[in-house]
Amino acid sequence: MALAYVNRSTPCVSRKWGTGPVCRRPGVALLLVIGVGACAVGGQMGGEAAMQPAGVAAGQIPTPPIAADDSAADEAALFALHELEFKSLAKGGDHVRGVVTAVSAGRSSLTRPGGGTASADAGHDIDFESFATRRRVQYYVDYFVGPSRDRFNIWLGRQTRYEGMIHEVFQRYGLPEDLSYLALIESGYSNTAVSRARAVGMWQFIRSTGRTYGLRIDSWVDERRDPFKATDAAARHLVDLKQQFGSWYLAAAAYNGGATRVARGIERLPTGELSDETFFDLADRRYLRRETRDYVPKLIAARIVAMDHAAHGFTSVPVLSPLVFDEFTVSSQTGLDVIASLADTNAMALRELNPQFHRGVTPPDEVVTVRVPRGTGKLVAQRYAELPPSERVNFLEHVVRRGETLGEISASYGISLRYVREANPNVRPRRMRIGQRLMIPLSQAARTRRAPRPRPTRARAVAVAPNGYHTVRPGDTLWGVSQRYGVLLRELRRWNEIAEGDTLLNVGQRLRVTP
Repeated sequence: MALAYVNRSTPCVSRKWGTGPVCRRPGVALLLVIGVGACAVGGQMGGEAAMQPAGVAAGQIPTPPIAADDSAADEAALFALHELEFKSLAKGGDHVRGVVTAVSAGRSSLTRPGGGTASADAGHDIDFESFATRRRVQYYVDYFVGPSRDRFNIWLGRQTRYEGMIHEVFQRYGLPEDLSYLALIESGYSNTAVSRARAVGMWQFIRSTGRTYGLRIDSWVDERRDPFKATDAAARHLVDLKQQFGSWYLAAAAYNGGATRVARGIERLPTGELSDETFFDLADRRYLRRETRDYVPKLIAARIVAMDHAAHGFTSVPVLSPLVFDEFTVSSQTGLDVIASLADTNAMALRELNPQFHRGVTPPDEVVTVRVPRGTGKLVAQRYAELPPSERVNFLEHVVRRGETLGEISASYGISLRYVREANPNVRPRRMRIGQRLMIPLSQAARTRRAPRPRPTRARAVAVAPNGYHTVRPGDTLWGVSQRYGVLLRELRRWNEIAEGDTLLNVGQRLRVTP
């Protein structure tokens, strides 16, 4: 029986962003780990205040979590951003190639929200001032406040959720806080972002780099989607790049384009000390790829706009509460929807806290830690201990057979195609293989969804059952039987008193296939 209790012998430690000291004493102690995302720059959080970030400006509007359909809008906006290319006047004028025309906007100085020029103080020790007025930078300022205004406004809202956590991690590794804007231009602070190069998560790690920095990436868990673990990995990666190149701008370029490409470009330059100016020298000489040449200007532009967003017209930034949570351990494969019901919340909230479980279920035969809303850890642990293992997961495994499509498979189980695709994010419907294994979500929530299903087309020639019954054979499914005899799936269920969502057939079972 696995409860959220573990043996600990560490003394009490105080966390200024929590509700008080977190005690770890010998014996059993409830793992009530307050998520580091709860921290707020310049203020202590506790009680009800923990749900509202410190320093929220007047006019900012609290909003619920970003909806799932934001992913498509993110993808389009990020694709456009990555395709943007600044062209100097000598190369044909300032315009966007093949995406959208940049608009003119008032130039603004690099200022703090309270006024005054930003300096290279603690947390802001990257030299932005020397490069803020460059045309390449101002071009992207125009883009953020012009064509990309609506999406940038949403990204600023997500920043309020994650900036406290990111700043705390960066401070631990001695990184400038301003590097947090890398996540803005990489993903818009989205944990579900996937690039054309198959980079994933807020910090856009490819598989090899993610694994190099200790992130687990397999068919069950993808920690590139975990904002806490991915941020720690990104910080360590940036530290290594800074040690290699000696400049934060060169480190940022290497983060985007790869350390090898940046090093090769530097080898082509006249010998001299590496500095932030070296990046612009590489870009001007076109020793870097197009996207990398504009990566640092985008970073500077994002920082200029975000640091003084109100002056750039962003006066209604949606505010998202920082993620705060408890943690408990599960001893066997468990669906996030099941845990959500134990925590008296919904599956979307659990997936937002645990995006690393990208199939919506924890791995089989493993003891793993799951985050639940703060204040529910003890209750969830008690309820979980009382839950039979057979009720901890509501998924079935389906083995793809010849000729099957994802739509037919979802219909045969009586659930929406969208939910099957969400449970199998790495499956390409047009490239399924015979023998490929799919996770089929059969949770109570899935069973009660009344998504419209297409009416099956009656076959021109159908089998005839002489006595009106079909005897189930190995490999038979309800969908297959309905197609064989040219009947509707819902009729087949009604004639045989098979409940919606119940799909298991037994070999030798007799099914009525005629009215």
